[in-house]
Amino acid sequence: MCGVFPLKWRGARCRKDGDKPSESCVRGFFACVFYYPSCFLSCGIFLLVLDTKDLQVFKVTVNGQDAKFVFGEKHSFKGTPLEITLPFELSRGQEAIVEISFESSPKSSALQWFTPEQTSGKKHPFLFSQCQATHCRAILPCQDTPAVKLTYYAEISVPKELVALMSANRDGEMPDPEDSSRKIYCFSQNVPIPCYLIALVVGALESRKIGPRTLVWAEKELVDKSAYEFAEAEAMLKTAEDLAGPYVWGQYDLLVLPPSFPYGGMENPCLTFVTPTLLVSDRSLSNVIAHEISHSWTGNLVTNKTWEHFWLNEGHTVYLERRIGGRLFGEQFRHFQALGGWRELQNTINTLGDKNPVTNLVPNLSEVDPDVAYSSVPYEKGFALLFYLEQLLGGPDVFIGFLKAYIQQFAYKSIVTEDWKKFLYSYFKDKVDVLDKVDWNSWFHAPGMPPVKPTYDMTLANACVALSQRWIKAKESDLGSFSSADLKEMSSHQLIEFLALLLLEAPLPVSHVQRMQQVYDFNAINNSEIRFRWLRLCIKSKWEEAIPLALKMATDQGRLKFTRPLFRDLYGFDKCRDLAVKTFLEHRASMHPVTSMLVGKDLKQDQ
Repeated sequence: MCGVFPLKWRGARCRKDGDKPSESCVRGFFACVFYYPSCFLSCGIFLLVLDTKDLQVFKVTVNGQDAKFVFGEKHSFKGTPLEITLPFELSRGQEAIVEISFESSPKSSALQWFTPEQTSGKKHPFLFSQCQATHCRAILPCQDTPAVKLTYYAEISVPKELVALMSANRDGEMPDPEDSSRKIYCFSQNVPIPCYLIALVVGALESRKIGPRTLVWAEKELVDKSAYEFAEAEAMLKTAEDLAGPYVWGQYDLLVLPPSFPYGGMENPCLTFVTPTLLVSDRSLSNVIAHEISHSWTGNLVTNKTWEHFWLNEGHTVYLERRIGGRLFGEQFRHFQALGGWRELQNTINTLGDKNPVTNLVPNLSEVDPDVAYSSVPYEKGFALLFYLEQLLGGPDVFIGFLKAYIQQFAYKSIVTEDWKKFLYSYFKDKVDVLDKVDWNSWFHAPGMPPVKPTYDMTLANACVALSQRWIKAKESDLGSFSSADLKEMSSHQLIEFLALLLLEAPLPVSHVQRMQQVYDFNAINNSEIRFRWLRLCIKSKWEEAIPLALKMATDQGRLKFTRPLFRDLYGFDKCRDLAVKTFLEHRASMHPVTSMLVGKDLKQDQ
């Protein structure tokens, strides 16, 4: 199907309570060019059907003529189809300009609004969007599927003391001719993208230049810390270009969002969104930046056609992220990160269940909300397949040739797993006998762990394994043998792996985690990845003193990777189940809509 192309989002006005009583919305007017057969013929009438969710639509015109429109039946998570009747017939290939006046809901699942009190600066409101997987329809009417790509131009009107940014190149700013207290920011995205990559942020933002094509944006209170943390971005970009081909997006900026942002990062083109939980002052969590940079090729340029094939986006991106890490920090580090990913996959499978169909690499998502199905499986099971194939087909240098060719072959397209597999066989046509021995059905369509475990260099992991085994096997009389010297030679990455290994085992006795705190003082560590695993370990061991610390981490930030498991563990601890529910309900209104929905399901507090 041909897409809506291009989209012109004109005169969008971002309003927060104060502009108009009790209203937080994006009001917009946009024009989209579409052509037959984007619309379809029904009983002699040409219809264009667009996705919407909780939108008001005021007027639709087609080539300047008023067009009739109706909303279809509402779906629980997909929203409501907008059916536009064209006022004239179209011939194949003929273009038409559809103009729609609309307004989002204050409860839009794609938008989170902050009062000034919820921001770092405490003076101005803040807004950000998160459209993946199917939430762009909650901002504007669109064909909200990764199968369709579009370009866009936008003009965003905001109060003049604020800054607007989008997933596009900045084209300047000007006074709003309709309101002297506002100004208009202009943007253009000339590389076709799926709707889930449309992004908008408005706030009291400042920037710092950290590279020839990179600015870091954040509130004033965080911007310098962010500039230090992400200073390696240009080195990662150059490495990625060497591995995957030219960077086609022009600018690569980073935006640090408020703590409620539900993901580690979001690969919005030209403007990666990241969580402030990465700000640990030692750049040790910068692999998230390498991951989002890698999406510039795998995901944004070559895109999964449906969310069942999400592993095409994420598995390849994790693979490229770790290749960047290998180039910058050594091959042993790449293998160590890969092994950590295998542990993460084991943990996810343990949580979801090894017979759960959503643990298939290519799951059936018919009538399944992609947000509910979201997990580390497409990331780490997808990576494991690629890492296994790398070892099977000739090693890293051989396999990166395939990856670069794959990107060139499918750039600007949306594909499914079968397209990828056919190209793999075509590229390695001299190794078909090797490929035929791969258990493709189990890799793609069986739940649980992969059928084969790749080989890992254990050099950096051995110390983590040895220390974790000492704790697992320790009797009460052995606890005195542990000391702070145990961690003296270990990096923060190794501490993460040490704790991850313990989480895969039966809970430690409370005496063990109490001793661990005495000698290692994990409570004093602010690295979010370490703190998260440490607090999970404490709650699983039913150490009551950790309950307030775990609740604090679960609510001080809203990254799903941390917040959901912490709340699940607290809910599973009978002595704090009621407190976990009470705390969630107290904080629910300030959570991101997706976080609120998913944690609510976990705690049986569905609205």
